[in-house]
Amino acid sequence: MFKKILIANRGEIACRIIKTARKMGITTIAVYSEADRDALHVEMADEHVFIGPAPAAQSYLLGDVLIKAALDHGAEAIHPGFGFLSENKAFVEAVEAAGLVFIGPRPHAIAAMGDKIESKRLAKAAGVSTVPGHIGEIADADEAAKIAADIGYPVMIKASAGGGGKGMRIAWDDAECREGYVSARSEAKSSFSDDRVFIEKYIVEPRHIEIQVLGDSHGNLVYLWERECSIQRRHQKVIEEAPSPFLDEDTRKAMGAQAVALARAVDYQSAGTVEFIVDKDRNFYFLEMNTRLQVEHPVSEMITGLDLVEQMIEIAAGKPLGFAQDDVRLDGWAMECRIYAEDPYRGFLPSIGRLKRYRPPHESDRVRNDTGVFEGAEISMFYDPMIAKLATWGETRDAAIIEMQGALDRFYIRGIAHNVPFLAAMMAHPRFREGRLTTNFIAEEYPDGFKGGIMTDAIKTTMMAVAAYMHALSTARDGRISGRIASVPMMDAVDWIIRLDDAKATAKITPTTEGARITLNGNDHSLESDWTPGAPVFAGMLDGRAITLEVDRLKLGYGLSTAGVRQTVMVVPPVIDDLMGHMPVKDIADTSKLLLCPMPGLMVALNVVVGEEVRAGQALAVVEAMKMENILRAERDGVIEKIHAEKGDSLAVDQVILEFA
Repeated sequence: MFKKILIANRGEIACRIIKTARKMGITTIAVYSEADRDALHVEMADEHVFIGPAPAAQSYLLGDVLIKAALDHGAEAIHPGFGFLSENKAFVEAVEAAGLVFIGPRPHAIAAMGDKIESKRLAKAAGVSTVPGHIGEIADADEAAKIAADIGYPVMIKASAGGGGKGMRIAWDDAECREGYVSARSEAKSSFSDDRVFIEKYIVEPRHIEIQVLGDSHGNLVYLWERECSIQRRHQKVIEEAPSPFLDEDTRKAMGAQAVALARAVDYQSAGTVEFIVDKDRNFYFLEMNTRLQVEHPVSEMITGLDLVEQMIEIAAGKPLGFAQDDVRLDGWAMECRIYAEDPYRGFLPSIGRLKRYRPPHESDRVRNDTGVFEGAEISMFYDPMIAKLATWGETRDAAIIEMQGALDRFYIRGIAHNVPFLAAMMAHPRFREGRLTTNFIAEEYPDGFKGGIMTDAIKTTMMAVAAYMHALSTARDGRISGRIASVPMMDAVDWIIRLDDAKATAKITPTTEGARITLNGNDHSLESDWTPGAPVFAGMLDGRAITLEVDRLKLGYGLSTAGVRQTVMVVPPVIDDLMGHMPVKDIADTSKLLLCPMPGLMVALNVVVGEEVRAGQALAVVEAMKMENILRAERDGVIEKIHAEKGDSLAVDQVILEFA
């Protein structure tokens, strides 16, 4: 077994690998860029090496620098994690040429499966079902439109060397195909230094279901069941689960057998994933094979009890698998949510800055949080916006969802925008709870963007009762500190007014042994909790029902969040409530004639000039943020009057790009 390994990655996956290596008694070496000097993976590793400036192209993508760091510090092997150089054949060959071991598949398997065009040819030869399409290079946008018309719209334009939703576009007609071809090539070249794309039929009502495989150097190959990854936004996975709520036993075995057949065709040795698209009739088609550890691997680990990083290391060290297909268990259900630095209330635009507060839920045998950040850390514009991967386990799918709901409501993040409210709303969504998923779920259920979770009567009552309870405790605490009241645990609050949007309630709080009796407009509720003023999360029982809410103290009340619903709940005396009706309403600034940058990023294209007439929907500019290109379009017809930014500028949130006449 290896004594020392270098981890050629950063963030949560580097931390994840370090944990397993530590368990195995292996010394770890972390690498870091200028932006990651104080990163968690650097602190966790036994040794660390500086490798260059913040941009990945000048640090984490420099294979020769990584190999030199491994050699200089006595490493015997390199684990690439995912992303960066994890599927780069030339890097693997250079690692092996230097006398080091690559903890991953052999170069020929990476080459065969890493090229989406070649992998489809191999899949067909191995008897694996494939999606109809054009498997070959495409010269220009006109040829792309002709090919798409022959296949039949809608089509998917995909980067040959792509992954993670980058370099991927859906086209429904010739115009969208031409635009998508140009955009996909540009994004592919920026992300993968390979601008080749291919076109295939887009499956309507599709599910994205993938099979985890594991193979060793002794010819043993198994599959570790499937993962349902259909909840996606812009083709990037958001929520994953294992197993799939859609597959029956026959389909599961058929998909597993085809995944193993494809892996065997390339003599696959390591952990890998064969991805399929599945239609409403359970017909499945090969999409691609990822020759690396997947982001969503924790859900497979939770239902099988296997440590995939440990398996990868042992396989790389030449050990055979210690089990056969019949030994792979499927125990319970696991759910994973990707927590991103993005604002779901502003079209999921990226967010950067400092994590002023970062309090994840406590981990247990049912709750797991893979993260690479800590309170006070910076979320940089240079890398993927993932903050953490929160995974939960339960005996059933419903149980896993309930665990996830509680964990998300306990996940307290402040300082940057994040998607926890959206994820919490998804867990409560009736269609999600029923398992009626497709890759179009988010677009179909939130066509106008995310506005928040669904406010129910139960949530409204919960928020009012909790606000009243917290206010009584806080008032008593403030009184004891100032010496105004005796040392009692709670102030009886008579005729406090609770305001939540247009709803109001008169509240009376009566202390009890375990908490309080909250009377709202004459209706009694029993509330039990050990919450103390200042705690960011409120957990307790309301009328025998478990509740969890995030808490922010405001001047006249509290900001409360649960199940994706966030509300300001005011607690005021009647006289203040009367006066609030006379407060003037603040005017909102008119920005209708401005194009504002919706996120911090780099202006990579400006498509208009002063005096140009533009039409609604026309592309005005392209801003790159967190490795994704975002096209900013005109909301209506107009004339460009003034331009304030140019290509190459680094833009801040709400910075003015141009003005309309």
